[in-house]
Amino acid sequence: IKYINKNKNNPFFLFYALHQPHVPRVPHPRFVGASGLGPRGDVIVEADWAVGQFLDELDKLGLSENTIVIFSSDNGPVLDDGYKDDAVIKIGKHTPKGGLRGGKYSLFDAGTHVPFMVRWKGTIKPGVSDALVSQMDFTASFASLTGQNNTTPDSENILNAFLGKSSTGRKGLILGQNGITPYRQGDWVLIPPHKGSKIPHKWVNIETGRDTIYQLYNLKEDRAQQHNLALTYPDKLEALKLA
Repeated sequence: IKYINKNKNNPFFLFYALHQPHVPRVPHPRFVGASGLGPRGDVIVEADWAVGQFLDELDKLGLSENTIVIFSSDNGPVLDDGYKDDAVIKIGKHTPKGGLRGGKYSLFDAGTHVPFMVRWKGTIKPGVSDALVSQMDFTASFASLTGQNNTTPDSENILNAFLGKSSTGRKGLILGQNGITPYRQGDWVLIPPHKGSKIPHKWVNIETGRDTIYQLYNLKEDRAQQHNLALTYPDKLEALKLA
């Protein structure tokens, strides 16, 4: 809030990295017990409050219609990451991966799909988009918006998707980690054969997608990735392998 007040009369860029989701999860005293879900729930309430304070300040200063705000995160949910904060015990019926398969460190969609919201009051109409986008597309897209040269070759200009003017984002996206390269194109995702433990971390017991065969899923028809279509659609499999 101090930063945006100091720079309210000039163009500014602010990267605000929230500590709350990360260990050690220690909520401010005013938020202790706020969620009824232990320290993790309390820090999520605190994070929500903090973001709200920032957005309210933009409104107060009359900057909301001239400021793009992006809220996003890194990959995948994990309940037990070695820090005992009652998350496993008090999770209740909440499903942090939202019905997706896998979790943090996974090659399935719960490990690669991230929270992503863009707000630009007066320009972006509130809604939900199915466009395929990546955080690395910020540089090319916003370079285009501000009349700058893009110097990041992996970034694509999909500004219209970010602004809600188009439901078309990038054509394809590599979702890999640790030298393994799953590939997403449209509704289809290909996971290549690979080695690796199903338990990549001593605290995290999740399915990572380890297998000796190709896996092919249609996320529009099979959001939970329960049906491997590699043998059913061999032509699609080969097309994605060559993409």
